[in-house]
Amino acid sequence: MTKFERLSASLVSDESTASAMVRARFVFKRDEQRTVVFHSELDVEVSMVCQRCLELVRLPIHSECDYAVVNEGANSQHLPKGYDVLEVGEDPLDLLALVEDELLLALPIVPLHDPNDCQAPGSGESAMDRDEVDRSNPFSVLAQLKRDPNV
Repeated sequence: MTKFERLSASLVSDESTASAMVRARFVFKRDEQRTVVFHSELDVEVSMVCQRCLELVRLPIHSECDYAVVNEGANSQHLPKGYDVLEVGEDPLDLLALVEDELLLALPIVPLHDPNDCQAPGSGESAMDRDEVDRSNPFSVLAQLKRDPNV
C-alpha cells in the first residue's frame, strides 16, 4: 500500500495497513465490435476510523469495473453502454494509478462498524443520568402540573 500515497492518506496507518496487499484481477479481450476491453476486480482490507465510535475499523473493499480502451481523441459514442472509457495515448497505461483511483472511489463515505459491534460514545446513558436531566429541566415542573388532575 506504500505505492498508493493518495489512498494511504485516507486510511489509518497501522502495521496491517502498511503491509496490506491489493488483490487485482484483469481480464483483457476484444468485444464483438473488436474494441479492446478489460474487466478489473480489486480487493483489499483497509483500516479507517469508525464515525460512530471513533475506534479503528477494518473494512473489506471490493471494486469491479469494465473499461473500453480507445485512442486519445477517438469518438467513444459507438461503445456499448456499461463501459468506462479509458483513453490512451502514446504513453503506456499506468495500471497502478488506475487501481488507486478505483480503490479511492470504492472507499465508504462514512466508515462504520456493524451496529452490533460498536456503540456511539454516550449511548450507554444510565437511568441516573436521565434523572439528572429531568431535574435540571425547568419545564419538568410544568409536566408534573399537567399530569395532576387537581390543578
